[in-house]
Amino acid sequence: MLADLIWLNAVIATELIQITENVSAILRQSPPPESCIRDHNRLREQALMIAEKYSSGAALREHLSGHQ
Repeated sequence: MLADLIWLNAVIATELIQITENVSAILRQSPPPESCIRDHNRLREQALMIAEKYSSGAALREHLSGHQ
């Protein structure tokens, strides 16, 4: 059960990063700064590594690769 919660929190973290980028783009009426996108990509990768420790499925990685 703990592994499930850790995996789920990693999924939530990656989605929150994407929501932050989307809201920023809407409010700015332009893409977020490149420095933010780089930082978000690093955070997203770390969360993905955590999620993959507890789940062997590639669904999350595939989903995240579709994020813009």
